[in-house]
Amino acid sequence: MNYTLSEEFTPLIDAIEQHLIGKRETIALSLATFFARGHLLLEDIPGVGKTTLAKHLAQVLGLHFGRIQFTSDMLPSDILGINYYKQDEGTFVFKEGPIFSSFLLADEINRSMPKTQSALLQAMEESVVTIDNIAYTLPQPFFVIGTQNPHEEVGTFPLPNSQLDRFMCSFGIGYPDKVSERNILKGEIGNTEKSVKLLSEEDISTYMNKASSVRLSDALLDFLQEIIAFTRTSGLFHYGLSTRGALSLTAMVKSWAMLQGRDYVTPDDLKMITPLVCTHRLLFKEGNTTSKRISVEIFKNVHSDT
Repeated sequence: MNYTLSEEFTPLIDAIEQHLIGKRETIALSLATFFARGHLLLEDIPGVGKTTLAKHLAQVLGLHFGRIQFTSDMLPSDILGINYYKQDEGTFVFKEGPIFSSFLLADEINRSMPKTQSALLQAMEESVVTIDNIAYTLPQPFFVIGTQNPHEEVGTFPLPNSQLDRFMCSFGIGYPDKVSERNILKGEIGNTEKSVKLLSEEDISTYMNKASSVRLSDALLDFLQEIIAFTRTSGLFHYGLSTRGALSLTAMVKSWAMLQGRDYVTPDDLKMITPLVCTHRLLFKEGNTTSKRISVEIFKNVHSDT
């Protein structure tokens, strides 16, 4: 798919690409997810740069970075926090868990039990966590990058649909191309451990508002609704795209258009983004599928002459 990213975002992408060579599209899509106020699920094998992407993206955005390494024996309180008795004061005090971060890396999220995975549900939907009937507001913005190992690996637990649906986008990083990998092997990567903060809180708010104000024409809204309807009525999937998924698709195509310096969405934006929003939400009746197949199945059955 052809696209041209706005020079306005080049410094952000360049800064991260120093540490994740040859992955400009992946970086740009991650930024688009963030500016769309969504959350991102990275599914790939270990060692391709999922943690590197998250760490340097947080640094460039200037957000407080928190990381949770999910394990099979982890409890929800290890994520959310806990009330403990402070003996010298004679009262219970709430100790915040690592979820109280603006930028949270939920690393290898599918290595934890479903009960622990569900600790993220309220936080990702409402930016609030409830402990002992008291609601605590999370820092804003609140962005989660979840990483996931392939399901066939030993010791993993598939994420429930309710959890998957809270991730706006899902994609992998993939292996580097030959030239990029050679540069990596030669040690030609960024010479600093940290990336420099490039955006202020005001900049982030401005870009988020700018993304949400991108225009989506009635013709393209018709096209988008045809896509949504196809997932629900074609009979190919166990269930169609949810309303949350439809809203995610709308927000993400707008944000992707903004990164290209436009204030309007095009059909190519929809074709680019739809598989990334749908892949983890849709299950073919004969089993899981790839984003490429979802793209083909959807777009060969809806009108694209908008």
